[in-house]
Amino acid sequence: MQAGLTAGGIARDDIFATTKLWNTNHRPERVKPAFDASLDRLGLNDLDLYLIHTPFAFQPGDDQDPRDQNGNILYDHGVTLLDTWGAMESLVDSGRCRAIGLSDISLNELSPIYESARIKPAVVQVEAHPYLPETELLEFCKRNGIVFLAFAPLGHGMKPGPLEDPVISAIAARVGKTPAQVLLAWAVQRGTALLTTPRTAARARENFNISALPEDALDEINRIQTRQRFNEVVKTGSPGFIPQER
Repeated sequence: MQAGLTAGGIARDDIFATTKLWNTNHRPERVKPAFDASLDRLGLNDLDLYLIHTPFAFQPGDDQDPRDQNGNILYDHGVTLLDTWGAMESLVDSGRCRAIGLSDISLNELSPIYESARIKPAVVQVEAHPYLPETELLEFCKRNGIVFLAFAPLGHGMKPGPLEDPVISAIAARVGKTPAQVLLAWAVQRGTALLTTPRTAARARENFNISALPEDALDEINRIQTRQRFNEVVKTGSPGFIPQER
């Protein structure tokens, strides 16, 4: 990354660098080596944000996806999330990591970490869209000054999904925007940061070209009753997507 920044004439301070602690590195003694290895791979001296990838600790070792002979994930039950968080706090103490947070976590798992933490989570990254609004978690984050970072705000582009929802389509036609722009505007207006992964420059420009939705449109979206999680990582620690229609 550093070489790319230099070649592009971009200063380190012009970017916000984030990466994650993988599940096999939850043991406190593995956190700093994993962090240092990430910095080496990125060619950076520090990070703006380091996230615990999931609340699930996998069996430590070189195998990133440890499984038994039946294909079941091998978990590490000898470490708690609070143990891991303590080691994350030490990274901030070192001055090489400006903020720490968690991803793919529920409110029930987040609350005890927040209450016990010496350095509070700065960011919580979870799947969120009109089919999975995570309203209680969002309100908790707002009350406690935590950035709620919504990934998959377009529902991972899966079909059927929010992009094809008739309410979203009708609003898009009414306000002269695409369904994607409507979904992104809803995410911003409800107070979340968002993370998208556009594959083309044109799609990236579309994602930036959003404008505020009228209140009645927000109300219509908030009344959508469909509930669907598209990534089951919160149940196992391993990403698992629902089948996509062809």
